[in-house]
Amino acid sequence: MEDGVAVEAVSTALDVGYRHIDGAAVYGNETDVGKGLAKGFAGGVSRDDVFVTSKLWNDSHKPENVRPAIEKTLKDLQLDQLDLYLIHWPVAIKHGVTMPYTGPDFISLEEIPLIETWEAMQECAKAGLTKHTGVSNFSISKLEDLASKSESVPAVNQVECHPFLPQEELFSYCKGKGIQLVGYSPLGSGARPERMRGDADPVLFENEVVKDVAAKHNMSVGQILLSFGVSRGLCVIPKSTNRGRLEENLKGANFELPADDVKTLLSNGVSHRYCHGRFFELEGSCYTAEEIWK
Repeated sequence: MEDGVAVEAVSTALDVGYRHIDGAAVYGNETDVGKGLAKGFAGGVSRDDVFVTSKLWNDSHKPENVRPAIEKTLKDLQLDQLDLYLIHWPVAIKHGVTMPYTGPDFISLEEIPLIETWEAMQECAKAGLTKHTGVSNFSISKLEDLASKSESVPAVNQVECHPFLPQEELFSYCKGKGIQLVGYSPLGSGARPERMRGDADPVLFENEVVKDVAAKHNMSVGQILLSFGVSRGLCVIPKSTNRGRLEENLKGANFELPADDVKTLLSNGVSHRYCHGRFFELEGSCYTAEEIWK
């Protein structure tokens, strides 16, 4: 959300009834999100009732850069404390680089191990800068590696999740470890940047199985997709700037999808990841999409 759009989007969402605002430093709009939060709080919404999430960008993985990063986020959001702070990706890049464009922009995880970043996050929690810490885009093996080196378990793992990518194995693992799975792009990431698009990406909203389930319950496809996540026990974070759509989405999240319909959506026959990670596969990069997800 650029050009001030997030101010009204956030304040409207709070007015409609949303109480979880998910953002990130790399989105470049936390100042606007902060203005939206302030507007909502001034309108009577209690800060204690709102759960605010942000994420540490890849250029701040060095331990000495973690606290300054969260402090800037807090300043931009006009908050004293976050509810949740996530490592955005298991990928490190040079400090000051927003998006990597050449191989030398990257730093390997051998040079900055994830455990070092994670422990610096724990120090931020101990200092009261965030209530909880977690990760994003972490595979089971990366979660296991973190658990073997730290006493602190991530409160959350935020990953792409929808009927084309239901994350059943990861969801089961996280549930067993007490890690809440949060699903981003629950509606299929239709507004994703060009660098994330493929030549033949399937469109979640056009899938006949999804459309049939929606028609069965006289609901929109978007409502069914959100209900699919929530009914499985996930948190879902759709994006919208339109008040009517915000209201519609919230109604979908409050609808419990019958178990047989969840099974139907799980067996839709399509397997696809929209946020594929190949944008980190630049010439000379030490990262591949396969390595990120394995």
